[in-house]
Amino acid sequence: MQELLIIAVGSAIVNNVVLSQFLGLCPFVGVSKKVETAAGMGGAVIFVITLSSFVTSCIYKFILYPKFDYLQTIVFILVIAALVQLVEMFLKKSMPPLHKSLGVYLPLITTNCAVLGVALKNVQQDYGILHGVVNGFFTAVGFTIAIIIMAGLREKMEYNNIPKAFAGSAIVLVTAGLMAIAFFGFSGVI
Repeated sequence: MQELLIIAVGSAIVNNVVLSQFLGLCPFVGVSKKVETAAGMGGAVIFVITLSSFVTSCIYKFILYPKFDYLQTIVFILVIAALVQLVEMFLKKSMPPLHKSLGVYLPLITTNCAVLGVALKNVQQDYGILHGVVNGFFTAVGFTIAIIIMAGLREKMEYNNIPKAFAGSAIVLVTAGLMAIAFFGFSGVI
């Protein structure tokens, strides 16, 4: 149980996928304009990463290892693409406003390197199925925490006078850098 807690805290806070590993920056910067949209993207990412961690761990353990180990990246990409399509169809039918607000960033979860990075990390760290799912879930929770904080900050920054040199993407990247420094403070926790 203690090992699972260490994986959970490490994945969500200490080794935050966006702020310390710099994976998943495209949706992090693109979807973090409004808190509602960021929360919706976070929920979709939580679902996709958790489910892909489970499915890829099972496929790796029961099918790929040890004979077809070299196929892991291709198989993982296919699994992730299929799961993202399922999420997109579900959101389109059940939550059309959220589907519309996420726009092109929802299918981009397929190419989100954070999703593939978690699946590969689970294999590299030799996590079992339970440990891999816990790692995936809390990595996605860390992504959601980071994107919601960024969205809240961006909503507040709309009302500030920002110099022209920092307007637009520049202030977003500076803010992301400052958030990364703040999250670096958690590195001594584990």
